[in-house]
Amino acid sequence: MPSGRPAEVATPQPGDPALARLSLNQKTTDRWSVAEAVDGCVRAGLPAIGLWREPVQAIGAGAAARLVADAGLRVSSLCRGGFLTAVDPAARRRALDDNRRAIEETAEVGAACLVMVVGGLPEGSRDLAGARERAADGIADLVPHAAQHGVRLALEPMHPIFCADRGVLSTLGQSLDLAERFPAEHVGVVVDTYHVWWDPDVLGQIQRARGRIASFQVCDWITPLPPDALLSRGMMGDGHIDFRLLRRAVEQAGYTGDIEVEIFNADVWAADPDAVVATMARRHLAHVLGD
Repeated sequence: MPSGRPAEVATPQPGDPALARLSLNQKTTDRWSVAEAVDGCVRAGLPAIGLWREPVQAIGAGAAARLVADAGLRVSSLCRGGFLTAVDPAARRRALDDNRRAIEETAEVGAACLVMVVGGLPEGSRDLAGARERAADGIADLVPHAAQHGVRLALEPMHPIFCADRGVLSTLGQSLDLAERFPAEHVGVVVDTYHVWWDPDVLGQIQRARGRIASFQVCDWITPLPPDALLSRGMMGDGHIDFRLLRRAVEQAGYTGDIEVEIFNADVWAADPDAVVATMARRHLAHVLGD
């Protein structure tokens, strides 16, 4: 981890313009239910929340939608759909059916997009090209249902360390190659700093993504990696990513939507969620905003 302590600033207070686009992805405060996360956003003065399907399903999409609406929040995304690379026909049908339900849930909660993690290699397979073809076929199968419900599918490229088990789209360029087969209002891409910061062509691909950026997510890349690489996301300023560079790039590409903080980290999950949100707001001001 870089030496020295991250720069700290005063916690922005409700109504501060610095919070105008800041969204709490529910996974960052993993212990909170939908109701608790909504209340936490209201206490902190955040205008938006990114929801996850499992806690939404625990209370029903309609109830979740009412909680968010009553609090005056917007839903920056619903996580997640995808996992479309199965070879077995029955498993593929189940995946498509689950994704259709996810599309319907996205519409019901009023989320700006459904984040799509397309899936990795089926167990025992080494056919990466085939997995990518099946992922593309799955997206094509789902686009008509998404269009019918007014939902935008957001393809999320995953860092290459997750290619085998989670996401065979490893770069923003690969995600755009697939997204561009469909109208931009139906299929966009996610620019997640954690997954794309390393890519030497990321700035060019962000410019290519003009009109396609459905979500901008931020968290840091920390080292050394923990034993479970999935939990290697850090709070902004604790790692190696130049957030301002990437924020400016997505804005220059026309993105004006929410900036969603999504952190998978055991220490963050164990901390007091209100303190996590306060730290998130400070780090957003110190490391993401400004020139």
